[in-house]
Amino acid sequence: MRILHLIYFALPLLLASCMASSGEEDNSNQETSDMNSKYAKDVHSFSEPNVAVVKHLDWAAEINFDTKIIHGMATWTLEQAEGANQVIFDTKGLSVMSVKDGAGNDLEFKIGDSNEILGQALTINITAETNLVTIDYTTSPDAGALLWVEGSSPFLFTQSQAILARTWIPCQDSPGIRFTYDARVKVPQGLMALMSAENPQAVVPQGAYSFKMEQPIPSYLMALAVGNVEFRPLGERCGVYAVPSLIEASAYEFAETEEMLIAAEKLYGEYAWGRYDLLILPPAFPFGGMENPRLTFATPTIIAGDRSLTALVAHEMAHSWSGNLVTNSTWDDFWLNEGFTVYFEQRIMEAVYGREISEMLGLLSYQGLVEEEKEIHEHHAADTHLKLDLAGRDPDDGMSAIAYDKGYFFLRLCEETVGRERWDAFLKTYFQSNAFKVMDTETFVDYITSNLLSEAEVGSINLNAWIYGPGIPDNCPVVKSERIEAVDKAIADWSNGTLKSADLNWNNWVYQERYRFLTNLPDNVGAERLAELDKNFKITETGNNEVLFAWLEQSVLNSYLKAYPRLETFLVNVGRRKFLTPLYSAMLKTGQADLAKSIYEKARPNYHSVATGTMDELLGME
Repeated sequence: MRILHLIYFALPLLLASCMASSGEEDNSNQETSDMNSKYAKDVHSFSEPNVAVVKHLDWAAEINFDTKIIHGMATWTLEQAEGANQVIFDTKGLSVMSVKDGAGNDLEFKIGDSNEILGQALTINITAETNLVTIDYTTSPDAGALLWVEGSSPFLFTQSQAILARTWIPCQDSPGIRFTYDARVKVPQGLMALMSAENPQAVVPQGAYSFKMEQPIPSYLMALAVGNVEFRPLGERCGVYAVPSLIEASAYEFAETEEMLIAAEKLYGEYAWGRYDLLILPPAFPFGGMENPRLTFATPTIIAGDRSLTALVAHEMAHSWSGNLVTNSTWDDFWLNEGFTVYFEQRIMEAVYGREISEMLGLLSYQGLVEEEKEIHEHHAADTHLKLDLAGRDPDDGMSAIAYDKGYFFLRLCEETVGRERWDAFLKTYFQSNAFKVMDTETFVDYITSNLLSEAEVGSINLNAWIYGPGIPDNCPVVKSERIEAVDKAIADWSNGTLKSADLNWNNWVYQERYRFLTNLPDNVGAERLAELDKNFKITETGNNEVLFAWLEQSVLNSYLKAYPRLETFLVNVGRRKFLTPLYSAMLKTGQADLAKSIYEKARPNYHSVATGTMDELLGME
């Protein structure tokens, strides 16, 4: 056992040394030389890429569920400027045992002072001949990116965005720095390991897995998952992984994934990543999805049994172009990832499911934007700009509806101003000409004004107001949906008593209509009226988690106690932050702080650090 361990971890260093002695260079099928030659200053990274920058990672790791530690060896291929004498990596909570060059010689290194947000700089002394560095390290049991799910079948998954990759791999943790990678990962027998790379489709009995990512990616797209999962194909290029108890339901739910991929390619060009697979994570996953290349991580809360929540898949798939292919230069430009992705998501949904469905989604997007913009504006108006200033703050602060939905409506306004034909041609060229490059807001403004918009159109859109100004500009596109208008009329009629609960068209509504109804009920509608709805439609028992969330929020606001057992079960088992924050906030708002804290104490061990950081602050339990 010990011999195997030593060979396993020595392998990347041996390979790296051979590569260095042969003069062989790492080449991906996308020329990294096409990337920007100068790197923007990223206030969320200690690295100095204009001095020395990483180009390729060879990573070997052993996963220990007993200690909740990853022992890793990260061998980085470097490119350095003339006169460079050091390379700087980002770390947070890592224990570094040694650093060596390609010949196996020890290199001097220093770990800097700890910063609460950024972690610590790992500075390594190098010479002009140092083209490889190998860092031998271990992670901390409480590493921010890692969630070790305990139970009869252990599960591990990572969440690297925005700056958590540094908690499990020493890296230059900036979205503007891309690299290719190879990996070898040793896991307990019987478990499957998966990464944001070429993946296995069956368990390897010995638990030793190899991976390759030939396209250059930024560190926030590094991903690892280990668990008892199975694979089902969904088409020629698409498939889904899930635990055995969910695999058949997942295969049914996401059966239309390949159709979405074909629709996306027809819109904006060839898919650049080979395969598009999904991994359904444990419910503790803090987000709806994460767009890791080749392997989207997704929450099981989108398994509704009727394929009604697949817009999330369209969103993560769209990231294969907007974000993964053309990436925001720094987190101040986050809207360039997410605004484009929401726009592209809507176009995929329109192509596959029709304009009626996509417009209902558009209206829900606008509803969420208005609500969150108002809340953010009250506390920090500058955070309602598309272009952000996150210096000195956690970049997670910028991940709001502003980047997603204000960005979407700005791009929709561009489309409506110039016409869909011109807009689609522009956007397809934008993705192709900037593939595997980074983009900042100012460069994008130059690009769109040089390649699409006339001076009159720039004035009509008012780019400055949208990008650099607060709030929602007056020329925000108006979304129309006759079905949503009918729901709004039903809300008014039901609220004033002219429409009985039993006469609502609930059973014929799709999820978007049900969600609209529940989220727009008048304040203090009362527990008695909610009981009428529940008696007629058994909403507390729904399997659609978006509808359930909206219902539970109304139940808390109106003290509908019959729903509270489902509320507690939901909060203890689901770690998706989108659901947690409003539900715990509703309990605080209605004077039920003790209940909120009681539930949270049971639920907290099941949440990822991304969620606990928010909830601890909200509930005053830091």
